Amino acid sequence: MIDAYEEPGTPDRRGGWRYLWWLVRRQWPRCLAGAVFASVWMVLLAATPYLMARAIDHGLERGDLGALAAWTGALVAVGAFNAWLGIMRHRTMTRVRMDANFRTVKVVVGHATRLGAALRRQVGAGEVVTIGVGDVQTISTSLTAVGPGVGAVVAYAAVGGLMLSVSTGLALVVLLGVPLLGVLLGPLMGRLQGRETEYRERQSVLTARIGDLAGGLRVLNGLGGKGLVSDAFRRDSGRLREQGYRVGAVTSWIQALGVGLPMLFLAVVTWLGARLAAQGQISVGELVSVYGYVVALGWPVAFLIEMAHQLSRGVVAARRVVDFLRLEPEADDGTRAAPAEPSVLYDPASGVRVLPGRLTALAGSRPADAATVIDRLGRYTPSDATWGGVPLAEVPLAQVRDRILVAEAEADLFAGTLSDVIGAAETPPRGGVDARPHRVGTTSHNDPAEARRPAEAPSEAQLNAIHAAAADDIVRGLPDGLDTPVAAQGRTLSGGQRQRVRLARALLADPEILLAVEPTSALDAHTEATVADRLRDARKGRTTVVAGTSPLVLDRADVVHYLVDGKVMATGGHRELLAAEPGYRALVARDAEEAEEAEEAEEAEEEEPVR
Repeated sequence: MIDAYEEPGTPDRRGGWRYLWWLVRRQWPRCLAGAVFASVWMVLLAATPYLMARAIDHGLERGDLGALAAWTGALVAVGAFNAWLGIMRHRTMTRVRMDANFRTVKVVVGHATRLGAALRRQVGAGEVVTIGVGDVQTISTSLTAVGPGVGAVVAYAAVGGLMLSVSTGLALVVLLGVPLLGVLLGPLMGRLQGRETEYRERQSVLTARIGDLAGGLRVLNGLGGKGLVSDAFRRDSGRLREQGYRVGAVTSWIQALGVGLPMLFLAVVTWLGARLAAQGQISVGELVSVYGYVVALGWPVAFLIEMAHQLSRGVVAARRVVDFLRLEPEADDGTRAAPAEPSVLYDPASGVRVLPGRLTALAGSRPADAATVIDRLGRYTPSDATWGGVPLAEVPLAQVRDRILVAEAEADLFAGTLSDVIGAAETPPRGGVDARPHRVGTTSHNDPAEARRPAEAPSEAQLNAIHAAAADDIVRGLPDGLDTPVAAQGRTLSGGQRQRVRLARALLADPEILLAVEPTSALDAHTEATVADRLRDARKGRTTVVAGTSPLVLDRADVVHYLVDGKVMATGGHRELLAAEPGYRALVARDAEEAEEAEEAEEAEEEEPVR
């Protein structure tokens, strides 16, 4: 089974069937072992009636107790050996499925990482979630075909051969029975693939909508649009349910035929065998063996039907994975080196010029305008932006990402301890804020070794970043400080706490150029002023751009660009623009007034008595 740190290999992206075959080839010894175990197991299931027939004909009918005991002993030995084979078959196929599962996860996650910022622009979040939640499991389950599927084919041929020793007519009935099943089930398998594909697409869209609703529910509620969106979601989920019924209808027919036809097949063969026995053409023991062969054949037939069903679903899921793997990351075909020294960033579309080593603020009449400028300066959207006179688009993307960091307001926070979310500790602290509170009862007294084991100390850089983001109180307020688990997207933290954690993470990276979008929008005035002061001190001498309209942040900036309709209307210090630009003054005053009203409303809620 694939190791957590093992390279998964290069997947075959030429189609769904090719991808499934690649998964088999990556672990062919295990798949071969599973096929051998399954084949021998099923053949011995079919051999059991043969041994029983010999015991009846050579021992029971002739009254030969020695022969009866010998054949009975062989029957017991084969049964015990077959039980062991069944265990080994199941264990091997479990490992095959798990390897395919983990390998696909690693391939998908690795490709998502390579896509980076291009991921969101090329595929929806719902598609990625559905691949991880459903498709990976479906693909791994479909690999059952390499074990019991191959074994079913071998056992089917073996039973046909054993039937030839009894009756050619019965053997023909057996050998023609499964092809007849294929003819009957083939059209249903094709229809299942079509229905499954449509269901899969609808599921992806609905999953993406669930994520959007979860992220914007508060905004929708404030705008009065929650009911409207809820009705739309109810209609979409109803359509998905109807499509699920269609998939279930086809699946139910496949399963019904898979159970019913073998029983009909068993009845026909038993009737024909009984007629032959009555006519004296076969012995009683051979009649018993015929019945046993057909019963034993039920396993291979059931596995063949299940294999076809799972492969139909697996190839649909594999096609979705292959489509995702075909997405290409942003081209990194830069031919010109980035400036060796800190240099000016310039965006011709807006007129924003960012001087090196300065704290620059972008205040836009529309917040989206400033964020758009940030995206162009960070090379997240195509533009004519330059860096030290060199077109940013001509600089290798790796150099841009290594030296320019865009800190989004809603950047993802992964699950883990707070220390992991902010950044890994590298060296023990030599001073600074004690971000790890000492709490009574946080160590288990039942494990002396655990009580003596010191917690990993945060690095000085980590503590400084936490202090600069004014996140000290967050760490002190959590049960285990930096070791406290944080849920995905920081759902266990408040909005202001999440914002400061994101800022601390960006500051810990210590990029040459930091471009931050609304880093303090969710903070109260006091905390915002603290963050503004500490941010300026922490980034002193480093190029920093902050997008936002908070007067507390603007007042600390060296240069402020006032944007109207996405273009620079005026540039200067905060106080200069307040005196000279009425539009800027109105924009900043509005922001300050809204913040004050929000703070007063929050205080009023806290003072309101509980009823």
